Amino acid sequence: MSAQATQPRAPLLLKLATACVLAFLYVPFLIIILYAFSTEDATFTFPPPGLTLRWFGVAWARDDVWQAISLSLRVAAVSTTVALVLGTLAAMAVYRSAFFGREAISFLLLLPLALPGIVTGIALRSAMSLAALPFSFWTIVLGHATFCVVVVYNNVLARFRRTSASQIEASMDLGATSFQTFRYVVLPNIATALLAGGMLAFALSFDEVIVTTFTAGQQETLPIWILSQLVRPRNRPVTNVVAVFVIAATFLPILLANRLTQDTTEVAGGGK
Repeated sequence: MSAQATQPRAPLLLKLATACVLAFLYVPFLIIILYAFSTEDATFTFPPPGLTLRWFGVAWARDDVWQAISLSLRVAAVSTTVALVLGTLAAMAVYRSAFFGREAISFLLLLPLALPGIVTGIALRSAMSLAALPFSFWTIVLGHATFCVVVVYNNVLARFRRTSASQIEASMDLGATSFQTFRYVVLPNIATALLAGGMLAFALSFDEVIVTTFTAGQQETLPIWILSQLVRPRNRPVTNVVAVFVIAATFLPILLANRLTQDTTEVAGGGK
């Protein structure tokens, strides 16, 4: 008898509860996608009076949409790069070194992601005001990097804990330098963790709105642009089209990151 056949079937009530949760999470996304094709340009009616691709052309021709997309992509790319470097270095230090306060440092690294976004935003804005930093592209990057580093740090540290330390020791015993050990032993083992953490960080940065509100000044990233359009009823179809783009831009990296982190159930190199 196969293992699948011996597993007990889930109760009907549990299946219904799961279906309700999934509907609660994803039906709003389906509604947004549906109304991106609606012919109605002022108010929502259900079902939509008709379907059209006209609003995709209108959104494509809007300069303010492209400016917001460009800013969000640039901020997400730089924030992710910073997070990959700092998060990897922090994970290596916490994993490979035993020093006083290591657990406290690990806790502090995780704290920005655990705190409410509005608390992080207020703290960053206060610090920038005290330092007399003018709001710019780099203040947004600084705000996003605070939580992007956490995502990369978590992924890389988890991979280090599943990697056999004997590989690094063997490399050093064979005369490899620290750089050679990192390039040929450490990096291949953490590559998928870096890729997954980077994609998650990119997705989080791309659709971040709360922290951005406190660090952007007069600049408009794509989520802030969408928020500003909600009070303009006749712009709702265009806003829905842009929201569809945001859903795709965040869903695909998260999906890929999830797939990449499913292949590490065993310790890398543990059988060698």
